[in-house]
Amino acid sequence: MEHRVNEIQISYREKLSTLKSLSVTNSNEVANLLFKNWDNKTIGLHETFKIVLLNQSNKVKGIYPLSHGGITGTLVDLRILFAITLKTLSVGIILAHNHPSGQLKASYQDKQLTQKIKEAAQLFDVKILDHLILAPDGRYYSFADNGIL
Repeated sequence: MEHRVNEIQISYREKLSTLKSLSVTNSNEVANLLFKNWDNKTIGLHETFKIVLLNQSNKVKGIYPLSHGGITGTLVDLRILFAITLKTLSVGIILAHNHPSGQLKASYQDKQLTQKIKEAAQLFDVKILDHLILAPDGRYYSFADNGIL
């Protein structure tokens, strides 16, 4: 057949360690987890955007580094974000990125991107639980804690 569509194969195996993993319940726990899994050498150098993948009990399935950018920004491809989310059968995600400048104010672009991701997530019944901005000095800003999620 000349115009046959290529088959897409997806596989996912739940690790037993997920069942024993941390169940995150607040932004401080998530921030601590993210800081432990962020490269200290680059957190003040360039922006990185990551997603924390969660199961139904808010247990952490993994942290995926979605993009690495420049000093003042990074691009987020929603198709890749949701491909990872759906492939891992995650029902909730937490968004995170760093501000190398240490500025913890959410920019207009940060708010727009969060809203765009939130709207797309509703189509897949995926919950966006928070979006954290991390500063190199260990501080963080939580969209959920500040009522803008």
